[in-house]
Amino acid sequence: MKKIIYSPGEPAGIGPDLIIKLAASKKWCDFKVPIVSIGDPKLFLDRADLLGKKIEINEVDSINKVRTNQKNLIQVINIAKCNKTAAGKIYKSNARYVLNNLDYAIKETLHNKRTALVTGPLNKEIIISIDKKFTGHTEYIQKITKSNGVLMMLASDQLRVALATTHIPIKDVAKTITKELIINKVKILNNDLKTKFNIKNPHIKVLGLNPHAGENGKIGSEEQLHIKPALKNLRKKNINISMPLSADTAFSKKNLKKTDAFLGMYHDQVLPVLKALSFGNSINITLGVPIIRTSVDHGVALNIAGTKNADTSSLELAIMTAKKLIK
Repeated sequence: MKKIIYSPGEPAGIGPDLIIKLAASKKWCDFKVPIVSIGDPKLFLDRADLLGKKIEINEVDSINKVRTNQKNLIQVINIAKCNKTAAGKIYKSNARYVLNNLDYAIKETLHNKRTALVTGPLNKEIIISIDKKFTGHTEYIQKITKSNGVLMMLASDQLRVALATTHIPIKDVAKTITKELIINKVKILNNDLKTKFNIKNPHIKVLGLNPHAGENGKIGSEEQLHIKPALKNLRKKNINISMPLSADTAFSKKNLKKTDAFLGMYHDQVLPVLKALSFGNSINITLGVPIIRTSVDHGVALNIAGTKNADTSSLELAIMTAKKLIK
């Protein structure tokens, strides 16, 4: 039986709100896949009080004991105590709680077939207070699963965008872009579009790093030195991939229709396009790892945590996509 593990992320944010709102709605049973949340039962109960939702907690000690969803009932595996359950304010004392929950969720997904991980938003600042090398969910999942490569992809009904680099300063992007990096990222993207999304011959478009994709070296040399050689190598392996495109024209209506995924060189090169078209109706998918992991496309939203204003659309899509990806 397919199952979903939900890791709500930052307890002060809307991660707990989202699962509570869904559990109190008709949609909860319509998912037709059992969902278990990782966290302190007190956090969910305290947040439900703030939201005016009457929910019950069924605490289980194993993913194997999770049963069919019932309206107003949240199945919970309690791994650690949440020191502060208040909404809207970050507490560094909760950092270990968040990381313990995430560790458990990743490992349980790895060790249980036909199980997928869905994550709520994290606050990186508090995690970094106890793990200086933490850069985000994607890289952390790679570390815990001991994967050789990893790729962040965000997707909606309108487009898919993947990132050659993720959460690093702009000043570090150019020196991070290498032929080897591009080859690795494209291979992951091409393989997972085939195996996870059942696209037989993916059409992938790659963006250049510099304006106008460098204009043959006039505006930067990364395209000439690293990106083009990588793409030529990949084409020899029969991967259907473009030469580097200028980011300002890559997302034309014509290209959107005939492209299965775009690979951007850095975070804010492609995500503004996706979020302008699909914010709230897109999700984050981790590729290149031996687990299925999807996530919401937004942050912790401290300003609306506990206020009934959180929109569950992205979490709904993340759950439905995770369910679909489980083989």
